[in-house]
Amino acid sequence: MNTLEANSCMAFLPDAANDVLVSVNPKAGARSGKEVVEKTVGALRERGYRVELPTGIDQLAEMVTAKLQDGSLRAVVAAGGDGTVSLVVNRTPPGVPVIVLPLGTENLLAKHLNMTADPERICQILERGAIVRLDAGQANGHIFLLMLGCGFDAEVVRRLDQQRSGHIHHFSYVKPIFQSIRSYKYPELRITADSAEDSADAESQVEAKWAFVVNLPRYAMGLGIAPGADGTDGKLDVCTFKQGSLWKGLMYLAGVIVGRHEKWDDCVTLRARKIRIEADAQVPYQVDGDPGGYLPLDIEVLPQRLTLLVPEDWNGGRKR
Repeated sequence: MNTLEANSCMAFLPDAANDVLVSVNPKAGARSGKEVVEKTVGALRERGYRVELPTGIDQLAEMVTAKLQDGSLRAVVAAGGDGTVSLVVNRTPPGVPVIVLPLGTENLLAKHLNMTADPERICQILERGAIVRLDAGQANGHIFLLMLGCGFDAEVVRRLDQQRSGHIHHFSYVKPIFQSIRSYKYPELRITADSAEDSADAESQVEAKWAFVVNLPRYAMGLGIAPGADGTDGKLDVCTFKQGSLWKGLMYLAGVIVGRHEKWDDCVTLRARKIRIEADAQVPYQVDGDPGGYLPLDIEVLPQRLTLLVPEDWNGGRKR
């Protein structure tokens, strides 16, 4: 049995759908990224697809609605980083097939799906039409694909967003990290998690200084904060750390790197359908690496909300 046959969440697009919309993040900006998009559009048109590039997310949403009604939409190509894919998903209805053309800094979702910025590979995947339906999370009404974090990491993301002037890279994080080290106070977070759909008996409460809610087991730099997270189980994984200081943070980071943190008393993990996170102080949160706002947060899982085109030999995101 091959990987496709073994993967019960995989299906195929109808052959008749022939229209492709390409959504490009204007902030991606690098010349190499623009060249990849141009080559991908050219390769798709050579194969007979009707390809259009909406001028913005509002036009994309309108075009998706129209093409869904007449059955002509094959897929939306999200060309950019994780934020681009998230924006596309948030502005299009459930069931819209999305294929990731990774052009951003981290591209964590692309790594999970084994996608690359190869125009020919994108064409092959789109032609074969293999899709998977994965869960998403929703935080205060905003859909997220990978994870969200509350506390120190969100403060770094908030500062980076305030200071950025264009395309970001890994060195862009250096200044906001040092700024956050000097100023962040590690307020207490109150996490309430409900693992059942309609049962107060399944409710758990945790107090911590760091909190992560994970849908797919991907985080920056390959860190396995919730390595057991599964995008098909109808639940979100919660990982919390109790103590707040730079030195504790470095210890927790070391534990995550070596895969030992979940065995520590300082680390509490949960699996839940609904989560609420509160704090008495003003605490930021980040969603898929972008600033989300400030607590409180109401979070829930959206089972099978994502429809994603993948290679036929995709192994569910497990590391090879």
